[in-house]
Amino acid sequence: MLKVREIDSYYGDMQALRNVSIDVNQGEVVSVIGSNGAGKSTLLKTVSGMLRPSTGSISLNGNEISRAPTSKIVENGISHVPEGRQIFPTMTVLENLEMGAQFPRTRKVQRETLEQVFTYFPRLKERLEQKAGTLSGGEQQMLAMGRGLMSLPALMMLDEPSLGLAPVLVSTIFEIIEKINKQGTSILLIEQNVFHSLKISDRGYVLENGEIALSGAGQELLENPHIRKTYLGL
Repeated sequence: MLKVREIDSYYGDMQALRNVSIDVNQGEVVSVIGSNGAGKSTLLKTVSGMLRPSTGSISLNGNEISRAPTSKIVENGISHVPEGRQIFPTMTVLENLEMGAQFPRTRKVQRETLEQVFTYFPRLKERLEQKAGTLSGGEQQMLAMGRGLMSLPALMMLDEPSLGLAPVLVSTIFEIIEKINKQGTSILLIEQNVFHSLKISDRGYVLENGEIALSGAGQELLENPHIRKTYLGL
């Protein structure tokens, strides 16, 4: 459903991505792993329209989106849950969730979508009128993911969803990602926890210095000697 073909992306004069190509098929979980500064977040920003590729193409279900406005990309079915959560701290939990349903097709079913979000994150239902900035780190991550789901995405892009969370919450977040995927949403995942991310992934890519260095099935990459040494410390 998502085809990224030979894209280059820059921050000013600094090239962050070089000739990067990836695919995400319908119903898949696909992970992109790599060290800090490898270009992982840049890849998601480029797909979601926050950055424009200087060369190459990005298409969703056959439609070119590399020059589309970010709002149109979201409306067409891609949600981006950024690193650091980026919630609206002075707004309530409910207001934050409502911000994710700003298009006609999502507003029509907002109540039903909220109930679906609460099945994944029941704690959010208990905090509806609470200011988002007063939530715990784990609750803020749940809110960021819930807001992303409110746009009814076909593809959900998650940037470091377990960053800064306690180990017990990390397991919970990965279980929820799997549940979301089983309900039909494809997942493009960037995650520092390489073992957990590849374990739940159908396929994965290794991004090193802005270029794709390796790709393969999730389990295949987990067993790769380079991955085990460089990213798992084994």
